[in-house]
Amino acid sequence: MSPSPPEDHAAASSPLPPVAKRIPRTTEVHGDHRTDDYAWLRDKSNPEVKAYLEAENAYTTTVLAPLETLRERLYAEMLDRLKQTDESVPWRKGGWRYYSRTVEGRQYSIHCRRRDHPDAPEEVTLDLNELGRGEPFMALGAYEVSDDGRRLAYSTDTTGFREYTLFVKDLGTGEVGMVAERTGTAAWAADSRTLFYTVEEEATKRQHRLYRHAVGTPEHGLVYEEKDPAFNIGVDRTRSGDYLLLEIESLTTSEARFLPAERPGDEWTLIAPRVNDQEYEVDQRGPDFLLRVNDTGRNFRLVRAPIASPGREGWEEVLPHRTDVMLEGIDFFRNHSVLFERENGLPQVRVTDLRTGSWHRISFPEAAYSAYPGDNAEFDSAVYRYQYESLVTPPSVFDYDMETRTSTLLKQKEVRGGYEPSRYRTERIRATAADGESIPISIVRRRDVARNGSAPLHLYAYGSYGFPLPVTFSANRLSLLDRGVVIALAHVRGGGELGKRWHDAGRMMQKKNTFTDFVATAEHLLAEGYGAGERLVIEGGSAGGLLMGAVANMRPDLFRAVLLQVPFVDVINTMLDETLPLTVGEFEEWGNPKEKEAYDYIRGYCPYFNLAARSYPAMLVRTSFNDSQVMYWEPAKYVARLRALKTDTRPLLLETNMSAGHGGASGRYDRLREIAFDYAFILWQMGIEATTSRASGA
Repeated sequence: MSPSPPEDHAAASSPLPPVAKRIPRTTEVHGDHRTDDYAWLRDKSNPEVKAYLEAENAYTTTVLAPLETLRERLYAEMLDRLKQTDESVPWRKGGWRYYSRTVEGRQYSIHCRRRDHPDAPEEVTLDLNELGRGEPFMALGAYEVSDDGRRLAYSTDTTGFREYTLFVKDLGTGEVGMVAERTGTAAWAADSRTLFYTVEEEATKRQHRLYRHAVGTPEHGLVYEEKDPAFNIGVDRTRSGDYLLLEIESLTTSEARFLPAERPGDEWTLIAPRVNDQEYEVDQRGPDFLLRVNDTGRNFRLVRAPIASPGREGWEEVLPHRTDVMLEGIDFFRNHSVLFERENGLPQVRVTDLRTGSWHRISFPEAAYSAYPGDNAEFDSAVYRYQYESLVTPPSVFDYDMETRTSTLLKQKEVRGGYEPSRYRTERIRATAADGESIPISIVRRRDVARNGSAPLHLYAYGSYGFPLPVTFSANRLSLLDRGVVIALAHVRGGGELGKRWHDAGRMMQKKNTFTDFVATAEHLLAEGYGAGERLVIEGGSAGGLLMGAVANMRPDLFRAVLLQVPFVDVINTMLDETLPLTVGEFEEWGNPKEKEAYDYIRGYCPYFNLAARSYPAMLVRTSFNDSQVMYWEPAKYVARLRALKTDTRPLLLETNMSAGHGGASGRYDRLREIAFDYAFILWQMGIEATTSRASGA
């Protein structure tokens, strides 16, 4: 049995938490004097810092020890649903079929290929289990095969700090050579010998330099360096294979350069110079570039530009800007184009026959779903691969024949244990925000869970960077649903569900809309009987963790418990420090606090500096020691300060993964254990006993 949700009177029997020492550090900005007692936790090399984090881990382990049986049961349930030995759907390129597979008992994927003819033998291109042997972390970055199929350029990170090392492997001999460290993207020229790759600036981790490397030689020529600290660069190859693209972009502005893939030694040519607050994305077909550009409206239009003279003066409009439809992405093939659009908060796929100009959309069967491109490496193809899923439909891979307008299901992820989608119900409803805006909410629950205001409720949100919160399936989530939990996703402003206007209304000096939207969705769900207030647990990660911290300060009475994953909670200090990764580039998301108006606004919601002496919900705060996106010290400082201020005795727990980065554990089994850990905390706070799920027959 799990312990009952902890109340104040139970605290006397609990172990004493660590107490971080206080070393006041006062800074002054715009006349505002801020004292930070826990800034010392930023010193990663200080043994006291690691000792404090390990003490917090030990405390968390002790407090949650009664949940061990529940955690193991949850892990076993999730593992039982997983098809451990599996294989992805192959995709074609250059006479090969590429795919990955997993093997029971192994943490990582094995990347493979076969010749594109019947009964061809398998070739293993990369076994991450072998590469990860003895490493606490293993992540694959670049994976690019040369045109002749002989060489593989790949990069790996063994720390979680997004610190990738680039290698080239001879797929015939197996010989591997290291190319460079701290790399990002990579792309081959048509000669299969020249490799272009990007390298990061060490302190900020901004990809800022492009190099040209002739494999087998010591030559590494610097091709381009981006000096503006707000911009990152990336290198890519068009689907046709005709051109290499150098993409240069900030959060709100972009430009691109191109190079014929057959002439890797030539100079790169600018398509159109950057213009502040204008973004464009490039594809290519025949003699033209096709550009997705937001020069006439925030939601983007589609234009054609001749490669011979691609500047703005020659742009010809193909599809105009639409206020109610966001053009999210473009894919061009020899005879067809595929445009990814978003309308009424949902993704749409628009297919056009470029020979006739006729177009149509692929139809999808559910009220809330996600649809996104699959692997489409070949330009001369009339078949488009896409993936589809929803809160009740497992990830499904389809091939769409653009001539006959028919979809063929190639594979749906297998959920073992007798999963029946018909047992569950998914809905799309809306809440009204404080200013009258209508906020979409996606919901999933078992059909036998009554909407009578008594159910446990889990509410998740993100709401930043214009990122639409995806409506996706999770077999792991069944361990909550089958215990009667109602799960809701709040599509708050700051995300991209309703186009650029939705993002703009939740960033910079409008950021507080994200927080008030979330509160409105929680109140609406409770008022409509989807759950009970005393059983409401909320969760968010990274910028969504900022959201969690902000609403916990605004309405601590509204939530039973909060799960903050790698939370961005020390916004003021981070955005004032331009030596940190991401800071300068994100002035366009949060504002630059060196400007007083922006400082005052951020100061008004920054979770860390708005903690106060009051009661708070129970909290589990998770971070990683090697996180390069939200540094570990933000959640560590947040917990230390909150523990010193809060007046309640509900649990406040900090769990630090000492050998991972922003996404947590890299191995699939290790990741399942982290999810089981989180779910056990959630269920405990909801007051749910440690039973097996109903679907398992218990």
